[in-house]
Amino acid sequence: MAIAKKAVVWGLFAAGGTLTSFVFPALIALFLLIATGNVPEGLQFDQIRTFAMSWLGKACLFIVLFLSVWHAAHRLRVVAHDFGIRKDALVANAVYTIAAIGTVLAAFYLLMIS
Repeated sequence: MAIAKKAVVWGLFAAGGTLTSFVFPALIALFLLIATGNVPEGLQFDQIRTFAMSWLGKACLFIVLFLSVWHAAHRLRVVAHDFGIRKDALVANAVYTIAAIGTVLAAFYLLMIS
């Protein structure tokens, strides 16, 4: 029995949308706090960097970035279709290639944090 590729794409899309909807409002609130100079004690640069240097931190950040990029790729594919671009294979190849490149770059840069 062949595995449907569409189920994998929809799974990444759903997981990315769910995770993004929970994580990004917290990031926006954090950036607003930083912009106003009201950074909480536990969220100073050194603590965030220490978290990002650990393997658990890198794994958490990679999962968030990976799922968000694939969610955005599928969303762009659907938006292109809604705007009347009917070359679905070309659009799909373009957005998913960009998502794959983004995933590799995220992994590379996370591994470079030391």
